[in-house]
Amino acid sequence: MGLPVLVWVCRLIAAAVWWAGIGLEQWSVSYGDHPGEFEDFKRRASVALLVAALVATAGPALVALVAYQLRLVRTAVVFLVLTVVIAVPAVPFAFLASRDLDSAPAATTRGPPARCVEHSDGDTRCPGG
Repeated sequence: MGLPVLVWVCRLIAAAVWWAGIGLEQWSVSYGDHPGEFEDFKRRASVALLVAALVATAGPALVALVAYQLRLVRTAVVFLVLTVVIAVPAVPFAFLASRDLDSAPAATTRGPPARCVEHSDGDTRCPGG
């Protein structure tokens, strides 16, 4: 049972280091003259957070499945409880990260035209009257 737990912990540490590395890289770029790079960093950080939440939640579930297959019922129950305990905070983080990944543009409202608009009947509507 030690090997699946060790693999889960190593993958969790790797995801956390990946996410922290993106944060440090963003911090170093914040002092530069590249304002467009922040959206790229936000997207990469969201992907890393989503992967970390998935690894944190799926890892103990897989360990519980392996323990159950090996007929280690108490170990399986402990890791199932651990899965639920980790999933409670991980699901909102994953939801927020996936919402940041949604590439749909923000809804914009059209204001009045900035110049005169000619209609088919010859009428023009100009801003201000």
